[in-house]
Amino acid sequence: MLGLIMLVMDWTVQEQHIAQQAFQRAYNREISALTELVREMAKSITNIQDIWRLHDFLSARRHEIDGKYDYDYPSLMFVFANLIKDGWLSLEELEGLQSDKLAKIAALTRM
Repeated sequence: MLGLIMLVMDWTVQEQHIAQQAFQRAYNREISALTELVREMAKSITNIQDIWRLHDFLSARRHEIDGKYDYDYPSLMFVFANLIKDGWLSLEELEGLQSDKLAKIAALTRM
């Protein structure tokens, strides 16, 4: 029942703006962290096996990131909850969303 309620919630223009900014901020943080990690990994490449390991790592991360950052309003509260759990976003960065949305996101972070 909770899922159905979240699917029909409306997002105001102000909430859409807040959500887009928070979403982009989390994405930029994760991409920056990944970029730094790849730079460090690349420094230790000494043979072809290291290159293939880096390739495999990047392929897996791309798949994960592409799946994680789905800006779709019906699933956006789940996305935000996961980003908070993963440390890329804080609930405070979603201030301005309706209190029921914030409460549901907070509850989802505890699941």
